[in-house]
Amino acid sequence: MRRAAHWHRPLMVLVCVMAVCGVVSAVGIFADSRVLTGVPIWVKPFKFSVSLALYGATLAWMLSLLPRRSRVAEWAGTVIVAMAAVEMVVIVGQVLRGTTSHYNETTPLNALLWKVMGIAIGMLFISHFVIGIAVLRRPIADRVAGYAVRLGLGLSLLGMLAAVPMVLPTQEPDIEGIAGAHSVGVPDGGPGLPLVGWSTTGGDLRIGHFVGLHGLQALPILAILLSRFLGTRLDERSQVRLLTVAGAAYGVLTVLVTWQALRGQPLLRPDALTLAAVATLVVATATAAGVIVARRRRPELALAA
Repeated sequence: MRRAAHWHRPLMVLVCVMAVCGVVSAVGIFADSRVLTGVPIWVKPFKFSVSLALYGATLAWMLSLLPRRSRVAEWAGTVIVAMAAVEMVVIVGQVLRGTTSHYNETTPLNALLWKVMGIAIGMLFISHFVIGIAVLRRPIADRVAGYAVRLGLGLSLLGMLAAVPMVLPTQEPDIEGIAGAHSVGVPDGGPGLPLVGWSTTGGDLRIGHFVGLHGLQALPILAILLSRFLGTRLDERSQVRLLTVAGAAYGVLTVLVTWQALRGQPLLRPDALTLAAVATLVVATATAAGVIVARRRRPELALAA
C-alpha cells in the first residue's frame, strides 16, 4: 500500500473517489426505493464505481512497472481520469434526476449529456490505446509480467470495442428517444442474472464488454499464479508461452460471447453451435497448454543451457 501511494497520482485519486462513490451507491440501492429499467436506480453507479476503481488501480500499477517514466503514458492516464470523472458525473446526475444516462435522447438535455458521455468514452479509449503503445515500446524487467501487462491492455481494448454494437442503428429499439440498447431480441430491463443483470431471455452485449475489460486484471493475475505455483517447474519462456495461449483464448472468448449475444441468445442458454464453439476453444487451449508444459524446462536447467 505504501508503494501504491506513489503510483500515478491522478489514477489513485480516481480509485479513492470511486471507492467512496461505490459505498454511497451501495447505500442508495437499499435506501432509495426507485427502480429504473428493472433494477434499483443506484445499481448502475455502483457497478461503474467498482469497475472504474479496479481499472484505475490496475492501470496505475501497470504504469509503475515501466523502467522509466513515460510522460505520454502519464498524460494519457490523466486524461482517462478526467473522462472517467465526466462519465460518472453524468451517470450520478441522471440518477439524481430519476432518469437513465445511456442511450437517452428523450429531451435536449438528456441527448446532450449522452453525447458528452460518448465523447468522454471515445477519449478514454484513445488514451488507453496510447498507454498500450507506450508500454509496448518500453521493456519491462520481468518478461512474464511485461507480457501479462501488454496482453491485458490489448484485451481490455477489445472489451471496449465489444460495446460498439450497443450504439449501432441496428440496436436502436422501437422506442422514441432511445438511441441504443445492450439487450438483443428483447427490451432492456427484462429478467436478468443477479447482480450483473445480464438478460436471461435474450442476448446481452454487456457480457463481452465485461469479459474483455477485465482481461486487464485476468492476465496479470494469471502471471502471478504461474510465477507463484509453477515458477520452480517452468522456465520463463514456457510461462510466456502459456500466457500467450491464455491471452489468445481469452480474446476468442470475448468475441464468442459477443457473437452469442448478437444472435439474441442468453448466456446460460447456448444453442448447439455456441456449445460447439466453446468446446473447440477449450480443446484447442488445453492442447496448446499441454504441449507447452510437456516441453517445459525447469528454470535451473534453462540457466545452465
